[in-house]
Amino acid sequence: MFIWPWKLNELGILGMNRRNISYISRYNPRHLYPLVDNKLKTKLLAQQAGITTPGLIGTITSQHDVAALTPILEGVNGFAIKPAKGSGGKGILVLTRNAEGAFVKSSGTLLTMDDLERHVSNILAGLYSLGGSPDIAIIEELIEFDPRLDGYSFEGVPDIRVIVCRGYPVMAMMRLSTRSSDGKANLHQGAVGVGLDIGTGRPLKAVQNGDRVERHPDTGSELAGLLIPDWQQLLELAARCYEVTGLGYLGTDMVLDHRYGPMLLELNARPGLTIQVANGAGLLPRLRKIDALSEADVARPAEERVALSREWFACKPLLQPGA
Repeated sequence: MFIWPWKLNELGILGMNRRNISYISRYNPRHLYPLVDNKLKTKLLAQQAGITTPGLIGTITSQHDVAALTPILEGVNGFAIKPAKGSGGKGILVLTRNAEGAFVKSSGTLLTMDDLERHVSNILAGLYSLGGSPDIAIIEELIEFDPRLDGYSFEGVPDIRVIVCRGYPVMAMMRLSTRSSDGKANLHQGAVGVGLDIGTGRPLKAVQNGDRVERHPDTGSELAGLLIPDWQQLLELAARCYEVTGLGYLGTDMVLDHRYGPMLLELNARPGLTIQVANGAGLLPRLRKIDALSEADVARPAEERVALSREWFACKPLLQPGA
C-alpha cells in the first residue's frame, strides 16, 4: 500500500534518510562505531561498566586455534557460538548436549565437533561479518530465559530492542522467534514483533511479516498476556549504554535470564525502523522531544532519565487479554 511522504510525516514516522542524517550522523561519532560493531568489544566494555552480559566461555581468533575448540567446550553443556562482527543473527549457533554428549540444535539437529570447527572456521574467514572482513568467534554461556516468558517464543530466546536517544529510552519492542524464523528473533526472517509500552512494559501491538497478529503462530499463546519482568531495571541498563559508548542514538538488545535478570546482548549504532510498525506509532514526536532537551537534562542519572521516559511516552495498551 502506497502512502504519500507528507502523510508519513504527519503520522510521525521516522524514515531511513532522516534517521541517517538527523540522528545517526548527528549523535553517533563514526570513530565510536567499532565499540558496537564488534560484539566482543561491546561485551568487554559493558562488563567494565557493570552491565550484565552473557558469560564469556572463550574466543577463537585464528584458523590455527580452531583445534582449541574441543578443550574450550569440555564439560560445557550449553553454549552459543557467534561471529564478533555479525549482524541480523547470521552465523549464531546455539547448542546443548544430549544425554550421550552430542551437540544438539534447538531444532533437534545433531552436529559433530567437525561441524562446529567448520562453522568457526567460516566465522574467522568473514562469512558472516560486515563487509566480509576477518572475524573472531565468540563462545558464550547459554541464556536461560525467564520462565515467565514460556510459550511466547519458539525454539529460541526472546529479546527486547530498546531505542535510546541521548540516554532516554524512546521506544521498545519484544522479538519472538517462530518456526518460520528458524528460532531466531529476527523480524525480517519471520519473527513476531510486539510493541511495548515504555511506561509499563505491557504489549501495545503485535506483527509478523507486517501483518497484525493476536497470538504466537506456533505456540498459540495470547500476546496480550505478555508482562515483562524487571522493566525498570531493563530500561536503566539500556539507558546506561549511552554513557558506556558515547553514542547518542542506539538500539540496545536485551534478554531476560532467570538467574541474572536483564542482560545486554548487543548494541546497534544503526537500529532499524520496523519497531514503529510493531508499536503502531512513529518515532519522530518522541525523538523531537529528546532533541529539545538541555545538556543538563541529558546529564541526569540513568534512573531519572528512565522515570521521565516512562512518564512522557506511556501509552494505553491496545492489546487486551481475551479481546
